[in-house]
Amino acid sequence: MTAKLSRRAKWIYGSGDLGFSLTNTILNVYFALFLTDVVGVSPAIAAVAIFVGSTWDYINDPIVGYISDRTHSRWGRRRPFLLFGALPFAAAFTLLWWRPPLESPIALAIYYALVFALYDTAATFVYMPYFALTPEMTDDYDERTSLTSTRMFFSILGSLVAFTLPLAVVDGFRADHAWRVLLMGGIFGLVSALPLFLVFWGARERPEFMEKQATAGWRESIKATSQNRPFVFGLVMFLFNGVTMSIIQVVLLYYVKYVVLREAQSDLIMATIFVVAMLALPLWEWISRRLNKRWAYISGIAFLAVVLLVLSSLTPGTDMFFILVLCVLAGIGVSAMHVMPWAIIPDAIEYGEWKTGQRHEGMFYSLITLAQKIATSVAVPLALLVLQFTGYVPNSLTQPASAIFGIRMVAGPIPAFMLCMGILFTLLFPLGRENFREITRELEARRALQREASDANTGKPA
Repeated sequence: MTAKLSRRAKWIYGSGDLGFSLTNTILNVYFALFLTDVVGVSPAIAAVAIFVGSTWDYINDPIVGYISDRTHSRWGRRRPFLLFGALPFAAAFTLLWWRPPLESPIALAIYYALVFALYDTAATFVYMPYFALTPEMTDDYDERTSLTSTRMFFSILGSLVAFTLPLAVVDGFRADHAWRVLLMGGIFGLVSALPLFLVFWGARERPEFMEKQATAGWRESIKATSQNRPFVFGLVMFLFNGVTMSIIQVVLLYYVKYVVLREAQSDLIMATIFVVAMLALPLWEWISRRLNKRWAYISGIAFLAVVLLVLSSLTPGTDMFFILVLCVLAGIGVSAMHVMPWAIIPDAIEYGEWKTGQRHEGMFYSLITLAQKIATSVAVPLALLVLQFTGYVPNSLTQPASAIFGIRMVAGPIPAFMLCMGILFTLLFPLGRENFREITRELEARRALQREASDANTGKPA
């Protein structure tokens, strides 16, 4: 069993997720609003551009994961991607927020689809190797939850910043503020890239994983993931979790603005949810240690589903104090939604090595990030199409009753149903603390024998 990670190592590694959370949350929350209310295209055109652009990742993610697994450098397998990919990641993000001098809705859809695909490619080259570092830094069941909790602190902090500061820079998503939107994209693109240099400098894989591993070919790697039962159930759980999170992020500002008519208090509402989510991280780490990761996730997600159903029933006459109480409760559930899936999935890496003798972190995490992107590519267009078909009017002070109903459905019942589906697959997740520890003990014994055999072959003293 590996030694415990230092607090410094956890915080340096965790800081990397600040940038990914910033860019992903800004995209999920504001990009649809930018396309409809600044660029001026219909929700349907915006949905097509986002869906087409994001589907490139269905091919892109597994390729990058495969390359990462087979990389060999003096900096290890994952860290070179962080060093050389950070600035292209920032530049591609900035291009998403430029309003080109095009008038045709079709031409605009093509531009944003292409730039979205470019951004997704640049992002994959940095955050997939970053995520794959988690199982390579520690193989301790509870230590991974602690490492993930630290990372989720920065992730939720990024979401909090993304829900508040971009609004201050843009000062309203209107056509005459297009230059402000581009400025916002440049600022947050650069800010998001900087932590990756810190992770490159301060985070390290365990020595045995820094070298290129003996990996199977492309088809064998895909087969290894499909035959890994814990990974398959974890992947489906991630998919439902990601769909829910994307739906909530894209509809939340619409809900605050048009359903409860509290746009002036949107910063306070967002801050309450995400500050509470950060403060609740130790709670879920404690629950995970007392029970296990699976039951911590199930309890948190069931709680959040109930809160979302209540939140979706609010009206403009609802007292602000009651709204904030519900936001506090939602923040507790959002905290579990952030930390527990990422703490659960690394354990499937050791299960796969135990079964096959090979590790496929890059391929596994590429499929996890792919699941998240599939979730976004489905959830965001779905939310926009609901707005389109229920009569949403861009830049209108008021919305028809049908559009209000559509926003309510997307804010409450639909994500609650998705969360319940995620719970179903979590119940079937086959790894707990004790059987995972048995697997890691057997793997340590195997590695010790392999080292002894290698030393004997090279003439090194035992």
